[in-house]
Amino acid sequence: MRIPLDYYRILGLPLAASDEQLRQAYSDRIVQLPRREYSSRAISSRKQLLEEAIVVLSNPKERSSYDQLYLANVYDPEGSTTSSAIAVENRASENNDTTEAKSLGIDISQDELVGALLILQELGEYELVVKLGRPYLVNKNGSVSGASVNGLTNEEFHERPERPDIILTVALACLELGREEWQQGHYENAALSLETGQDLLIKENLFPSVRAEIQADLCKLRPYRILELLALPQEKTAERHQGLELLQNVLEERGGIDGTGNDQSGLNIDDFLRFIQQLRYHLTSAEQQKIFEAESKRPSAVATYLAVYALIARGFAQRQPALIRQARQMLTRLGKRQDVHLEQSLCALLLGQTELATRSLELSQEYEALAFIREKSQDSPDMLPGLCLYGERWLHNEVFPHFRDLVNNQASLKEYFADEQVQAYLEGLPTDAQKSNESVTNRQSSSQAQTNTYPQRNNLTTSYRQVSNRTENAEVLETPNKVKSVDSNYSPSSFTTVNTPEQNSMAQVASGEHIAPRKNHNLSSLAKVNSPPQTNKRRRRKPAQANNSKHPQRQLFPNTLEGKTRLVWMIFGSFAGVIVLWFLLTTSFGLLKNLFYPAPSLKGEQLSVQLNEPPIPIPDPNSKPQSPAGVLTEATAQEVVQSWLSSKAAALGVNHDINSLEQILIGSTLSKWKGIVQEDKAENRYRKYTHTVKVESVKTTETDQNNATVDAMVTELAEFYDNGQINQQKSYNEKVRVRYNLVRVESSWRIRDMSVLNKTTEN
Repeated sequence: MRIPLDYYRILGLPLAASDEQLRQAYSDRIVQLPRREYSSRAISSRKQLLEEAIVVLSNPKERSSYDQLYLANVYDPEGSTTSSAIAVENRASENNDTTEAKSLGIDISQDELVGALLILQELGEYELVVKLGRPYLVNKNGSVSGASVNGLTNEEFHERPERPDIILTVALACLELGREEWQQGHYENAALSLETGQDLLIKENLFPSVRAEIQADLCKLRPYRILELLALPQEKTAERHQGLELLQNVLEERGGIDGTGNDQSGLNIDDFLRFIQQLRYHLTSAEQQKIFEAESKRPSAVATYLAVYALIARGFAQRQPALIRQARQMLTRLGKRQDVHLEQSLCALLLGQTELATRSLELSQEYEALAFIREKSQDSPDMLPGLCLYGERWLHNEVFPHFRDLVNNQASLKEYFADEQVQAYLEGLPTDAQKSNESVTNRQSSSQAQTNTYPQRNNLTTSYRQVSNRTENAEVLETPNKVKSVDSNYSPSSFTTVNTPEQNSMAQVASGEHIAPRKNHNLSSLAKVNSPPQTNKRRRRKPAQANNSKHPQRQLFPNTLEGKTRLVWMIFGSFAGVIVLWFLLTTSFGLLKNLFYPAPSLKGEQLSVQLNEPPIPIPDPNSKPQSPAGVLTEATAQEVVQSWLSSKAAALGVNHDINSLEQILIGSTLSKWKGIVQEDKAENRYRKYTHTVKVESVKTTETDQNNATVDAMVTELAEFYDNGQINQQKSYNEKVRVRYNLVRVESSWRIRDMSVLNKTTEN
């Protein structure tokens, strides 16, 4: 078969490469082995192609002919490789040239296919690897292009020994394609490539280590996929449903939003909470309610709080007060562990329960919000005007922006309470002060009822108007003139169906009716109304005192038992007073002493030093050095290169310490150097090195801090020993510029591969 490769690309050289560069490139490519999962057959096939390339390009006559073919294809004026190939073939036939004219490609045998795919993969031609390799990977009972592939039936090909290597190459190409798409921000395409490679390995039941590597990337990719899918337009229901399923899987594996399970994404609890916060902008209020209500039952305080926001948002925007009442019930459970009185107050306000809203607000510790509410309620006997203004701004600025279907909604309490569906629901809600307010209403005269029927409504309406006059934000609250213009659109009886004073007060705010404020309505008066039992007990004591005034002897001379009891209490009280006085004196003396004779004090947190434990952990001398997180620095790069050279000296030294290589190398580079060490050990030869290193540059990217490229100038003095005797011919003193490709593995940097950029021999 023919593949789109040329000999220059196989060796990684330009057309103008010299003979010395050809030999050096061939040597480098030969020692750079592929991954350890490949069989010796695949490595041999790759080596065969490299040798074919060096044979052709090392022969001047063959290289000249090949260069003509190469230039004819590269510089085709028509831009067509096919036409160039035809032209070259015609010229060859006219000249009766014995050299076969070829297009820009090479013919390979079936045995060389895996080697060609390996080289294409090393060149980054992942799409081409998948295109060339996929036709050979169908099921045994399937068919490809008829009944055969390159002369082989499907069953015959499945029995060939190179098939596992082709499967591995295609799977690795899918892995690299997925990573490229990931870097470009195409997360679903990346997942498709990764899943293709994973499905291929699962179906063939091969290479579990590669399958695990692909699965790890899929798990890390999942949060990005969820964001990409849920950010799609709502019309793409299938894709968004897939995103919700992925999110549900992640939540199950983690054990909830604030769970401690491992979903293999690499996100800790704080990172995952930030991810959820970012995700909320792409979810509708209904979707958030469904997700967070289910998560709150684990239980989860975070999910409960987010569910409350979703319920309040939907309840207000869709005029469903039942959802707001459900949110208030969830806040009651949440209030046992944290301060949610402000949210409870806002829920009560939206349910028309103004007294409950005021009491909840009094318990809140949200000082900034309370300061704003008090500022906007300065001319009002209570804080309801400021609470109304704060509630509208809270909904508009802190609630709605987190829901994609409500981000453009406006928050208007006037329109909310003017809704007939809201009024109908609020009618049946019980209120704490309903009975007392109804009794006050029944005692008023008919003339007073026309102007002061519902005290709370009067106060709330007037306060709301006062805030409207003071604020300059016309978008949040309407001005009095605008409110009056709205009044004409509503009939006088539109709010008469509301029975409770608190609900009527919210209706009056919505309608803009002007009613005189109720006097003496503030937080302290509400507190007094809520404590009737204590007042009644005090009132019952007064008649007893009046009756006792008729018997002065019983008051002045109590009986003996009462006198003894009083004496005991007097002695106990005196003793307690002495103790308190002594404590106050000693405390005052200590304060004065510290004031005039202050003792030296140590600043900051003090160390806890114990005799049986070291003040800081002592690392294990055999442990590997841990690299700091973040971008690779020049100092760390210097340490990594120096560690490699030390490991190289130990491995190729007299003791052949091959284990030292595993602490610094990985992948094919590790396999290559292990082979060199084993070969030297078998031939009874070793080397003594002297190295000096100077790091010239370190290259990393902000998006990928786990990979780096280091260029270093290394001076290497080597003494070569054969059978214990120094070999002066093989000994050398060179100064080379080397490029190291590093990768972070388990908090330490390893060398994935290295290449010599230039070399200078010193005398």
